[in-house]
Amino acid sequence: MTNQNMPTNEPHRGEPEGGEAHPAAAPLWHGRFEQGPSDELWAFTVSLPFDRRLWLDDITGSRAHVKGLAKVKLISAAEEAAVLDALDQVEREMRSGSFTFLATDEDIHTAVERRVTEIAGPPGAKLHTGRSRNDQVATDLRLYTRRELIDVARRVTVLQRTLLHRAKEAGETYVPGYTHLQRAQPVLLAHHLLAHGWALFRDVDRLLDARRRADVSPLGAGALAGSSLPLDPRFTANELGFARVFDNSLDAVSDRDFVAESLFCCTLLAVHLSRVAEEIVIWSSEEVGFIRLDDRYSTGSSMMPQKKNPDIAELTRAKAARLIGHLTGVLAMLKGLPLAYNRDLQEDKEPFFDAVDQLKLALSAMNGMIDTLRFDRKRMEAAADSPYLAATDLAEWLVGRGTPFRDAHALVGALVRDSLERNVGLPELVAAHPLLGEEAAALCAPGQAVQRRSSPGAGGPVQVAKQLVKFQKQLDTTMTRLQDA
Repeated sequence: MTNQNMPTNEPHRGEPEGGEAHPAAAPLWHGRFEQGPSDELWAFTVSLPFDRRLWLDDITGSRAHVKGLAKVKLISAAEEAAVLDALDQVEREMRSGSFTFLATDEDIHTAVERRVTEIAGPPGAKLHTGRSRNDQVATDLRLYTRRELIDVARRVTVLQRTLLHRAKEAGETYVPGYTHLQRAQPVLLAHHLLAHGWALFRDVDRLLDARRRADVSPLGAGALAGSSLPLDPRFTANELGFARVFDNSLDAVSDRDFVAESLFCCTLLAVHLSRVAEEIVIWSSEEVGFIRLDDRYSTGSSMMPQKKNPDIAELTRAKAARLIGHLTGVLAMLKGLPLAYNRDLQEDKEPFFDAVDQLKLALSAMNGMIDTLRFDRKRMEAAADSPYLAATDLAEWLVGRGTPFRDAHALVGALVRDSLERNVGLPELVAAHPLLGEEAAALCAPGQAVQRRSSPGAGGPVQVAKQLVKFQKQLDTTMTRLQDA
């Protein structure tokens, strides 16, 4: 999948002659070792295949670090310029797809530093002064998180706009509301659609709240204990646009709360999408038939010519399970780690990256599916017009005339049972009952029950009209909030 912070054309990864994957040159940590790493170690520990997407974040962080080194006179102005120019060239190569990764590039940090040194010469060897890959990767990942959570949140608002549009378009179409997947009481279709939309507002709030806690710069924490060099973490934090700087170097390099929290937000969003998807699967079945899917957002069968399948919805349910697994895996990985950095933390990226990728795909596909499906108004309203769905209204009608609710509930329940057992229409039994009569029986007429849903936030026309206005205002506010983020 093409990501906004990855080159359109993936840079070529060079291999030694014969295709061997082991490094042809010494790694960054070679000084302590007499022998180079084994093929098995390299194959098992290399992270470049997945962390290469952090290339722009790594270059961005490196620019701030170089400027910070120059500010405290650890490198000269000429060296600063040489390294910054080299970083600019690396960015151009990444964007154009001309950057060549080598077999010696253990991760994206190694690749960028190696190429900068090739371009800038000796000044490039000073790029890593006062910096560890521990605070470097934490910085890169926070920059990625800060950007991607906003992107996901914006995509959520696109789906919310579609739900709002379809709700307005639905007018006074009504549908059975369900509990326990049994018909319960009728509500406007708009009310049902907006119920999903309100849940998505909570998802956006969570994403932005998680982003706020991720907005902390760890750059300057070093490997775990800071540095004896006169670094200025506040300067680099400001350069990178972080709201705050770390307070404790141990915590800064070992903290992945922001990954776990972001994964939770993504996972709960996926769960909400899965609930929408489940209803699409049910509603598009021939047994229910409330909706018809657009050809562009459904698939067929390789064997059965008559089939039209809701594959997007089904895969959305499965993706939610996938994200639940990612969240569980990251939490399990974190739960036993001592301070500070441990290589286990390398396992935070693939699940997080995949969660973001899958959510973007799901949001786009589900939005298209919902935007193009057709509602079968007649079938919906026929299902909602069953007189049994007016049972609560009958009980409340009795309550309005002084009958205790439990007595009213029992009375109407007995009439429903009698109707079903004797195959006699409920309105007929209601009209004949001495405590009810013709006035009460009129409540069972088609379209009447939904009109009576009048309490604040309810599913009838008066309250849904107010809800539509409120939803629109909140969506406008949220979109402005995202633009300013």
